[in-house]
Amino acid sequence: MIRRRSLLTAAPAVALGMALTGQRAVAAPAALTSDSTLLPRGGKSPRIVICGGGWGGLSSARHLRDQLPDAEIIVLERNPFFWSCPMSNKWLIDVVDTAFLTHDMMAPAIKYGYHLVQCEVTGIERDKKIVRTSKGNVDYDFLILAGGIRNAYDVWFGDDVAAAEYTRMHFPSAYIPSAEHLALKNMMRNFKGGTIVMTLPPPPHRCPPSPYERACMLAWHFKVNRIPAKILILDPKPGVAPIGAGYRAAFDELYPDIITHVPNARVKELDPWNKRIMTEAGDFDFDEAILMPTHQAAEMVYYADLIGTDDKGNSTGWADMDPRFYHARSDDSVYIVGDSMGAISPHFGHYPKSAHVANYIARIVARNIGQRVRGQEVVAELPDNLCYMLVNGDPLEAISVEFTYELGPDGLVHQTQIDIDVRTPDLLDEDFVWANGMFNDFLL
Repeated sequence: MIRRRSLLTAAPAVALGMALTGQRAVAAPAALTSDSTLLPRGGKSPRIVICGGGWGGLSSARHLRDQLPDAEIIVLERNPFFWSCPMSNKWLIDVVDTAFLTHDMMAPAIKYGYHLVQCEVTGIERDKKIVRTSKGNVDYDFLILAGGIRNAYDVWFGDDVAAAEYTRMHFPSAYIPSAEHLALKNMMRNFKGGTIVMTLPPPPHRCPPSPYERACMLAWHFKVNRIPAKILILDPKPGVAPIGAGYRAAFDELYPDIITHVPNARVKELDPWNKRIMTEAGDFDFDEAILMPTHQAAEMVYYADLIGTDDKGNSTGWADMDPRFYHARSDDSVYIVGDSMGAISPHFGHYPKSAHVANYIARIVARNIGQRVRGQEVVAELPDNLCYMLVNGDPLEAISVEFTYELGPDGLVHQTQIDIDVRTPDLLDEDFVWANGMFNDFLL
């Protein structure tokens, strides 16, 4: 009879893989490590790996299934559930509840027949067509990078990690799905009075009109609850945009004693410990803050070495990609979908970094990959964009902006912007129709 001590001494390799319960040895599950092979291939079907399970990533997976019924589709996402940043400003004042923003990601994965793996993307080796993750490595034929944005605190603080982390913890930007949204809502509810500064990232940044909507939601809460608050919007742009006239009317007519918009206020220096910010428009002290740093492409685009450079060789912070077909210029097996996308046209720069555009580009990319796999001509397509922004809590009134795109005679994409500046309840109704339609498209 082999005693327990003898077993552990004589067979350490076995012991590491076994769990002993009483007198019985029970095989433990194999540990997943960063060196494991994640989801070995089971056949010769094309494999498309999607990094990111947000609006762009899940839309890509859902529409790829329509295009390629036999393909192996794998979504890698670090979050345990889907959180919608669109509509989250309305959640701050309980126009929608948490259940409206949060969705189970397993249900659509099962419905549309793709793999969903909760893990962190830690590296990308394009020469080997391998994505490295916290749960192992997965190979691909086509790769879609749909990781959204990163908050580039290093633009403010360089390599001062302590300052960046203190700022993130105490004055969260709440522009990436995470606990930061809850922290922001708690700050708003617990605020007793004083000055709140809100920095806007320099363009391009995620959902351009949404910081102004956020300011309006906070201001409405302070107004109806008679909290003596001041909100300073420190805007690096020379004016409110987009929907400038609509927002200025809301600031002046609804919140004249609460919101002050400060143009040309690019951040020069920030002291989060002493609650002081220095900008090109002046220096400001604050009691609370929503500090949104520069936005850049998600870390995974850096891992893939696909960040673009300008004419001077400086990093653009965004993906270097074909503006008509949305794959990397240097690697047509890698597509970029959503907010990480680089510039599209010298006429206007970037597509708006919005959920609408992410969903639209995802559908185009799914069709393009399907065309390539089937050996068909790849057809370039253009998206559109639509954003609704709530500015008043009672009555519930919204404004909106539309963007359309067309290919001009110069061979470049041209943008037409239509601001709907008159706030009405009808626009909020349209917003819910839009949101529910989007959720039905790829989540339900």
